[in-house]
Amino acid sequence: MRNYWWPGVTRDVERCNMCQRMKNRMEILAGKLKLSKVLEKLWMYLMMDCITKLPLVAGKDAILVVCNRLSKMTHFVVTTEGTSVEELERLFRNNI
Repeated sequence: MRNYWWPGVTRDVERCNMCQRMKNRMEILAGKLKLSKVLEKLWMYLMMDCITKLPLVAGKDAILVVCNRLSKMTHFVVTTEGTSVEELERLFRNNI
């Protein structure tokens, strides 16, 4: 009906077998809902991220952010952007 219209177009389309079979769905079919896993222990499930490209202060230009998913408690650890995996592991162990 966006491109063509005539009096009675809706009635004609409702009666047309081909139009009813070829009609596109306007909405996406929803799947079944899944319950989220209930967290029970503190500091068992963590989220980690790095904030980079910060101004250089005392030789540090990045922040390691560690967040506990259950309590939403967050730790911020200053670091540099070029920190290796071993250094990140040491920062995590010493600060969290």
